Amino acid sequence: MIGLVGLGLVAGVRARAETVPTVAFTCDFPASDPAHYGISVSSDGHASYVSDGKLTRDSQPDDQPYSSDFTLSSATTSHIFDLAQKANYFAGELDSKKKGIAVTGEKTLSYKDSQRSSSATYNYSLAPPVQELTALFQSLSVTLEFGRRLEYEYHYQKLALDDELKSLEDLANRNDAREVKIIAPTLQKILNDPSVMNTIRARAQRLLALDAAGNK
Repeated sequence: MIGLVGLGLVAGVRARAETVPTVAFTCDFPASDPAHYGISVSSDGHASYVSDGKLTRDSQPDDQPYSSDFTLSSATTSHIFDLAQKANYFAGELDSKKKGIAVTGEKTLSYKDSQRSSSATYNYSLAPPVQELTALFQSLSVTLEFGRRLEYEYHYQKLALDDELKSLEDLANRNDAREVKIIAPTLQKILNDPSVMNTIRARAQRLLALDAAGNK
């Protein structure tokens, strides 16, 4: 069961998927934040994201899922579709079915173009292309959730920006938060604001420089 977020994602990309090859990933994991999210990527780099993530630790999920459209780099887009091809476009069983594997959420990978439509759901897969795609999509979600929180904190609690940016910087340096350019407008806004502490602006500047140097 993909869940509300997954259904919304499918509905949102259906028109594009009729003509443009699309890879989609959804994850439902009630024990995490976000508990539900989905990402779709078209072969032209256009991408969409939906989630029920919290803006703050103590806040409740919004009644309406958060959504964002963005553009991925050509390198990351090509890599996603290469991995989808290596995974036989998710036609067949992806789950390892091994006992004793920790539950890390119900994940679904889907592929659709004008000639085929296939998907598979799994908790953990032994297939290297699926493992790599899972890590990639998870890292994109991390970046997008940081961007959402940073935008909120910039407007309502600027002092929280320092810890948020420090965490993002650490993750980006480990490649656990990819495509930082997705949230570059928010980072640039923080950098350009003289009312923001210099240490915070410096972190934003380093993140922008890291992405410019080729962080994926």
